Amino acid sequence: MIAATSTDLYEHSIVALGALLVLGSIIAGLARRSFLSLTAVFVVAGFAIGGGGLKWIEFDPSSGFVSTLATVALILILFRDGLEVEQEMLQTAWRLPFRKLVLAMPITCVLVACATKALTGLNWTEAFLLGALLSPTDPVLSSSVVTNPRVPRVIRHSLNLESGLNDGLALPAVLAFAAALAPSGSDFVWWRFVLEDVSIGFAIGLLLGYVASRAMPQTHALRTEISPRQKSLFALGVAFLTYGIAVLLPHGNGLIAVFVCAIMLGIRRPDIRASFETRAEDMLEVVKLGIFVVFGSLLTFDGLFQDGWAAVAIVTFTLLAARPIAVFVSLIGTRTDAATRAFMGWFGPKGVATMTFSLLVLSQGIAAGSEIFNLASLAVLVSIIAHGLTDYSGAEWIARRTERAEARSVPA
Repeated sequence: MIAATSTDLYEHSIVALGALLVLGSIIAGLARRSFLSLTAVFVVAGFAIGGGGLKWIEFDPSSGFVSTLATVALILILFRDGLEVEQEMLQTAWRLPFRKLVLAMPITCVLVACATKALTGLNWTEAFLLGALLSPTDPVLSSSVVTNPRVPRVIRHSLNLESGLNDGLALPAVLAFAAALAPSGSDFVWWRFVLEDVSIGFAIGLLLGYVASRAMPQTHALRTEISPRQKSLFALGVAFLTYGIAVLLPHGNGLIAVFVCAIMLGIRRPDIRASFETRAEDMLEVVKLGIFVVFGSLLTFDGLFQDGWAAVAIVTFTLLAARPIAVFVSLIGTRTDAATRAFMGWFGPKGVATMTFSLLVLSQGIAAGSEIFNLASLAVLVSIIAHGLTDYSGAEWIARRTERAEARSVPA
């Protein structure tokens, strides 16, 4: 066994990640043609070489490495997601994703929390933390649905925008419940958290996003042309600078500040957003794949099924009932038929946001942190398989259905 704090662990981890990146790049085409995404490949690989398999690498969940990796990944993911909230998206075609964000997400959280409380020994706060972890969705696991041009644009736009925004919107709830359960959280007061952490983080994000949008000239600086690479590095620096300034201030929340800053910067400076998206994508993918490997290495069969059939029931309820019910309720009064609602209700896969939030929770020393992590992990694993198997066929089904409906509506 390799000690979690040893130099060997770092070296073995680097070798494992490098080998997986090489393998992943080679089999990427094969993965796209199968139900397995690279997400699934890296999670399974992490499981195989980690505590649940060969035990080549074993991380201490409470170590600074796991916490730091999760924080860095969240900074990059939330900043990228915030940049993608274009001004046009905020002004047009907003009704369906807006309803799912403000109604379906909380409803999903509540339903999962109620099922968890009924089936396990977790208390209400712990149950709601699990609900918050399982409320975000990830478009990576339903790539055919959001990229296939035959799928109606309203569905693709709705699912993609929802997935892009719900990471940041789920963040305050995850942080609040985790803070209430932390060993030092005996004096936690929710309204103070909202007034201090959320409000200060929001204000810092707005301010620094505006300042950053003005600080970088559009085309020339110091008598030289500004390249897209410079703009990408500038955006990356803004992300980490915003996080650092926010956490240095009393009660400032760096992750909330990063998300809000990115929204402001992306709306005011589309040129910076485009440069970051095209040039920072590889770095973001490496960090995410690192998260997948660490996440998988922390899984064990005994841990995943710690709650036995209750765990299976919670995961089944989350994917087949909580999310679909929440979407149906949230879209009442919209011009969507039952098939469209069912389709969008099913395609709410659990992915990188749930993984990263779960790692952050696991590293905070919460008493029930391991049980919550394992329940969330089982949901992610089942989602990877189930949504991977139905991604292509689901996209084809809704596309054919839409084409038949359009053909019937055309006069002979």
